Amino acid sequence: MATRVKKFGWVESLTVGLILSVILFLQTHFAIPILSDSTGIEPIIFWFLIAGLLMFLPMILYGLYILDKEGNRFNFVVLSERLRFKKMSKTDWKITVIAFLAIGFLSFAIMEIQKVIFVNVENQPQFMTFEPISDGRYYILLLWFPYWLLNIFGEEFFWRGVILPLQETASKKGWMLNSAAWFLFHLSFGFNLVLTLLPILIILPYVVSRHKNSWIGVILHAGLNGPSFLAISFGLI
Repeated sequence: MATRVKKFGWVESLTVGLILSVILFLQTHFAIPILSDSTGIEPIIFWFLIAGLLMFLPMILYGLYILDKEGNRFNFVVLSERLRFKKMSKTDWKITVIAFLAIGFLSFAIMEIQKVIFVNVENQPQFMTFEPISDGRYYILLLWFPYWLLNIFGEEFFWRGVILPLQETASKKGWMLNSAAWFLFHLSFGFNLVLTLLPILIILPYVVSRHKNSWIGVILHAGLNGPSFLAISFGLI
């Protein structure tokens, strides 16, 4: 079965990134604070619910809509060829480990530089701020896990699986379009955190595009996002 991939240039890329950024801004700067203040429930809980159900799940549905409009039906061929979720080769694993180490090192370096330049650096957005896990609050981890799955697979399915191949048909540097749109999407996280995220926002789209395997993005995204949250949850960082 031949898959149909249409172009997705700078205008389309930045438009989608900006629209999703505005939606995320409204959710994180209005909906979550209002709900948290009115209920007394920690903002992080509403972040899991709102981002998971009203951002990442719709992102998956929108990706499926794009595939349908192309004439594709979601099956194994589309999964492996159009979305490029292929078996990881030794080279794929090697580049994934190298990219993981590079992103981790560069992100840490940026955080340390910020501490030198700025006073009272706060990388954690207000809507994600919470006290380390304590007795009676382990339910946070139970709520986080399904959100985490929607976050990782929603973003990687949409940005790398659906959108990136379209951007590559529009430009030889399609990964740059992907990186720019993904950067816009994260603007609601605040200046300091976006600076810290620059390595993953640049490196991940590049290596996925270079090696044509969306699993690289999933593994990198999950491997960096999950342990970071758990470290924060248990007060390790």
